[in-house]
Amino acid sequence: MDKQQLKLKKVESSFLRTDKKSFIIGSIIATFIAATPYLFYLYESVPDKQVWNTFLFTYESKHYGSVFVLAWTLANKVIPLILLIIWFFTCRHWWYHVLIVPIAMFSFQIFTIFNDDQSYIDSNQILFLIPIMAIIVPSIYLVRAKIFNRINDAGKTMQELEDEFRIKPKGFFDKVKEYF
Repeated sequence: MDKQQLKLKKVESSFLRTDKKSFIIGSIIATFIAATPYLFYLYESVPDKQVWNTFLFTYESKHYGSVFVLAWTLANKVIPLILLIIWFFTCRHWWYHVLIVPIAMFSFQIFTIFNDDQSYIDSNQILFLIPIMAIIVPSIYLVRAKIFNRINDAGKTMQELEDEFRIKPKGFFDKVKEYF
């Protein structure tokens, strides 16, 4: 009886450590998500001038005419990108790969913000997203088709099938390694 109780205590302590770690990580992510409106309005601390001099750097906004406008435009792209990346790495559904499409779109838009030769920020990005969408959308459709084939063949619910298709890496870096 003592061996079984010791075994049970070891299992319980390992679950508690895992739960504590996931609670802390979850709390950090939730706090960051809750703070995103405040992070968005950081652009208001940027001066409304063409040249911004700080002790770290000097930035001249040639295309926008004002560093304030550049910071506002950048905030409108960076905050949704960060939220999409958090969603991508924390999503447990079978369709989470489709989030790569808006992540790629916002990443490309951020790149064009810093490219002073662009005259319009949100133009022609769909042309660059077509190759990404050509891979992601059919892949998601194939996974969906497999799920519905299994539903028809077996008596499983949609939740059981989603659980079957979930990828459960052990940590953040394991999930990143899964893609590279």
